[in-house]
Amino acid sequence: MSLPDKTDYSKEFYLENINASLKAREELPWGKSVPQREFMHFVLPVRINNENLDNARMVFYDELKDRVKGLSMKDAILEVNHWCHEKVTYKPSDARTSSPLSALSQAIGRCGEESTFTVAALRAVGIPARQIYTPRWAHTDDNHAWVEAWADGKWYFLGACEPEPILNLAWFNAPASRGMLMNTNVAGDYNGPEEVLLKQPLTTRINTTSNYAPVATLPVEVVNVDGTPAKGAKVNFCIYNYAEYYPAVTKTADNDGKASLTAGLGDLIVWATDGESFGYAKGSPRDYAAGNTPALKVVLDKKQSDSVTEEFNITPPPSGAKLPTITPQQRAENDRRMHLEDSIRNAYVATFATPQQAAEIARSLNVDKDALVKILTEARGNHRNITNMLTGLPKKDRQRAIDLLLNVSEKDRRDIPMDVVKDHLSHCVKNGKGMPVEFFNKYVLNPRVENEFLTCWRSQLTEALSKIPSKDFAANPERLVEWVALNISPDDKENPQKLLRMSPGGVWRTRQADPLSRNIFFVAMARTAGIPARIDPVTGATQYADNSQNWINADFAKYNDPGSDKNDLSTPKGTLSLTFSPDGYIVDPKYYSQFSISRIENGVPRQLEFPEDATWAQTFSAPVELEAGQYILTSGQRLADGGVLALSRIFTIAPDENVSLPLEIRQDNSAISVIGSLNAENIYHDLATDTDKSILSTTGRGYYVVGLISPNHEPSAHALNDISAVSDKLEESGVKIMLLFEDAGKASRFDKGMFPNMPDNVVYGIDNNGVSRNELIESLHLSDVTDPIFVIADTFNRVVWVSTGYTIGTGEKILSILSRL
Repeated sequence: MSLPDKTDYSKEFYLENINASLKAREELPWGKSVPQREFMHFVLPVRINNENLDNARMVFYDELKDRVKGLSMKDAILEVNHWCHEKVTYKPSDARTSSPLSALSQAIGRCGEESTFTVAALRAVGIPARQIYTPRWAHTDDNHAWVEAWADGKWYFLGACEPEPILNLAWFNAPASRGMLMNTNVAGDYNGPEEVLLKQPLTTRINTTSNYAPVATLPVEVVNVDGTPAKGAKVNFCIYNYAEYYPAVTKTADNDGKASLTAGLGDLIVWATDGESFGYAKGSPRDYAAGNTPALKVVLDKKQSDSVTEEFNITPPPSGAKLPTITPQQRAENDRRMHLEDSIRNAYVATFATPQQAAEIARSLNVDKDALVKILTEARGNHRNITNMLTGLPKKDRQRAIDLLLNVSEKDRRDIPMDVVKDHLSHCVKNGKGMPVEFFNKYVLNPRVENEFLTCWRSQLTEALSKIPSKDFAANPERLVEWVALNISPDDKENPQKLLRMSPGGVWRTRQADPLSRNIFFVAMARTAGIPARIDPVTGATQYADNSQNWINADFAKYNDPGSDKNDLSTPKGTLSLTFSPDGYIVDPKYYSQFSISRIENGVPRQLEFPEDATWAQTFSAPVELEAGQYILTSGQRLADGGVLALSRIFTIAPDENVSLPLEIRQDNSAISVIGSLNAENIYHDLATDTDKSILSTTGRGYYVVGLISPNHEPSAHALNDISAVSDKLEESGVKIMLLFEDAGKASRFDKGMFPNMPDNVVYGIDNNGVSRNELIESLHLSDVTDPIFVIADTFNRVVWVSTGYTIGTGEKILSILSRL
C-alpha cells in the first residue's frame, strides 16, 4: 500500500476488509472459482481510485448478498449494476472522488465516482472488478471511466450505474471504438496477460485498449542533436484534448533511445525530454500496423529559450463499434427495471432538504437564510447532519460554521463529517491581523486546501505547533517554509501514481510525504498558525500571504540548496496578453476548448488551470501576470469528425517583460466544424409524456437534431414539410429530431395533423424558459433569430450545423450533414 493508505487508516480497518473479502469468497457460489491472481488484485484491495476509504464493503455485502447468491456470475454483475443505478445517478462535479458510502448518501456521482462505487459493490460480493479509464478521448474534449468485471475466466465491461440487459453493451461502445488509450491501475506487482504501461513498486498500470478498439504499436526513437541515442529520456505519448497535448502515458527511453506504445489508430504527439532539451513529433500507430516502417524519430533539438510555431492536423481513430444484439423483450424489461429504480432513488432524494425547509431552519436558528438554503440544499444526504450540528452549536458559533461551509466546495458540503467542522471551528485562530473577513475565511478558516479528504487536522497541528520550539511562524512565515523543507522528507516512491493526498496529520506523524502532500501540509500548518496560505489554483504554486495580502511562493528547494539566496523571496514575473480577431462563429475563444497555455518545466508542459468558464475576453485580452519562464500556447479547432486543426506557439516570458501574442485558431471551411454548444442536460417538457426531461434522456448518446419552431408559421411549415419529404431516410438514421415550441400556448396551437408524414423519431416538446433557445443564440452569436432555428448537436454538447429563418430543403441538408458525420 501507499504511504497515505498506511498512515491514514488503521490496521483494524484493513483487517475488517480482509475478513469481509474472505467471507464473500466463502459464502457466495463463485467465490472459490475466482483464481488467486484475480482475487488478490481485483477483489481484496479496498482502494479503487483516489477516494477516501470507508466501510462500504461490509455495508454493500449486507445489501447485496441475498440479491445475487442464486445467480450466475454474469447475471450477478448485471444485478449489482441495477442496484447501483437504484442508488446513484450521474452528475458532474469536481476532481475529488467521493467515497462509495458518500456517493450512496448523495445519490449522485460523476463517472469516476459511479465506477468507483460500482467496483466497490462488485468486490463486496467477491466478483473481481476494476475501474477502466480513458484519460482523454481522441475525438472530443472529455474523458470517461467505467467498469470491467471478471466472470468465468473472462473480463466484461459495463457502464457504471447504467445497467443494460447484457454485458459488453453501453452508450460508449462507439466512442470507445475510437479510443486511443484505455487503462487501469492495479494494486501490487500484477503479472496478468495485458500490456504493462508502467511498473512501479506499489502499482502496475495495464493497457486494456484492445478490449475496445483496433490497436497497433507506435515505435519511437529519441535522439540528441548529434544523432546519438537519448538514453533515459522521458517520452510522453500525448493525446490532443482540452486544447493541450495531454500526456496519457509516460515511458523511459532505453539504452538505444527507444520506447513504444500500443494504442488506438489515431494521431499522437510524442513529446520527449532529457530534463533540459526537448523535442516532439506527430505519429500514429495506424502507420505502423503493417510493420516494416522506421520508428518515429524525435530529436531533442529545442532549448529552454527557443520560440517555435508549429501546426498539426490531428486525426482520431475511425469509429468501428460492433454492438451486441438484444431482443425487444430484453430492452423492455431493462427499461421497466430502470424506471422502477429511478422511482426508488427519487423517493430517497425527495427526503433531502427543500429550499422552503432550509429557509424555515434558518429562521429557527436565526442565521442567514440565503446562505443556509444554499448549504442545506447542496448538502443532499448530509443535510440532517449539518442541521443537527448547527442546532447543537452555541448561537455565537453558528455563523462561523456557515462561513466555513460556504468556503468549502459543493461536494464537501455533501460529505464533510461534522467532527471536522467542529474541529476547525474550535481550533482556528481569531482574525488577529484584521484581515478582510472574506480573505480570512477563505485562506485561514477554510479546511479545504486541494483535493484531499477533509480531516481534523486543525487540532492535530495546533498541538504540533506547540512542540516546535522558538519558531514564531505567524510573525515570519518564511521560517515555516524553512522548517517544512528541512523536516519533512520527500517520498515519491510510496505514492508513485501521485493520485493520493496524505492527510496533514499523517504528514506530521511520519515526517515524510510526496511533494503534493507536503504542500498541502504546509498550507494546513500555515492556516493553523493564522497565516493565510493556499495552493494557487492556476499555477499550482504553494503560497502564503504577507500582511498586505500579497502572495509569496513557498520555495522549499532553496533550503536544501547550499548555493541559494535564502533571503530572496521574490518570484520573477512578467505579463502575457493575447490578441484575437473574431473569425466566423468564434468571437470569444474558450479556455480548455479552443486554447490553453502550459508552462514548460524541466522540458515538459504543464497546463495552467484557469477557471472552467474562462474565455479569451475574460482572461487574456488584458495582460495576465505569469512567472517568468517558457510556455506553450496551444489552440485548436475541433472538426465534426473529431479531428483537430492545432497550432502551437512556444515562447518565453522574461522577468518584467510584457509579451503580446496573437491567438490564432485555424479554420477549415471544407470540413464540418464545431461552431457552438448546446447543453444536452437542458430540460424540456415532453408533450407525449407530459413530463420534464433532459434532452440527453430522450436522444441517447450521439448526434441529434433540435428545431425551434412556431405554430401556423410559414417558414416553420416549409421546414416541417421538407423533413416529411425525407421521412424514411431520417428514420433510417435513427437520430432523434426534437421539435420544441417556445411555450405551452404555442404548443397548444400546433396541429400535428397538418404534417402526417413526419418521421417516427420526431419528438415534440416545449423549450422550458427558453433555455435552449437562449443558449444557442449566445453560443452561435445569432443575429437572425427568426424561427425556425435548426441545429445538429451531440451529447458532448457540440453544435456542428445551424440553419435559421426561411429556407428550403431543410430535410436534405440535415441528411447531408449527418452523412458527413
